[in-house]
Amino acid sequence: MSKSVQYRLEPIGIIRSPIADRANAPKQGSERGLEGDLVVDSQYADALLGLAPGQKILILYWLHLSRRDCLQVHPRGDLSRPLRGVFATRSPDRPNPIGVELVEILKIEGTTITVRGLDAVDGTPLIDIKCDV
Repeated sequence: MSKSVQYRLEPIGIIRSPIADRANAPKQGSERGLEGDLVVDSQYADALLGLAPGQKILILYWLHLSRRDCLQVHPRGDLSRPLRGVFATRSPDRPNPIGVELVEILKIEGTTITVRGLDAVDGTPLIDIKCDV
């Protein structure tokens, strides 16, 4: 496969979260039900039409603190579990560190969406939002 093709990914905003670092992040957002904000850039305000409190959305984000050279991990960091390839896990360390989480919209004010179910570190680039319908 040729690596000469370049792909460009632009964040649509940033995630504001109570999680200060990777060590304090839950393995899955549903495990702690943390609340935070998706701060969407104003140029994408029109793309929020149709979103509403109570709705579940998938958020995709760039795991900017992750290792991209990691190919195998012990699931959930548990050394008693056998190694697995990162494609068989939800490890944040992977060749293309794209995170995905199902969250619930609590409120929307302008281009800020308050959600429940985050597992991302504060300052994580938000790359997309998809409706879970």
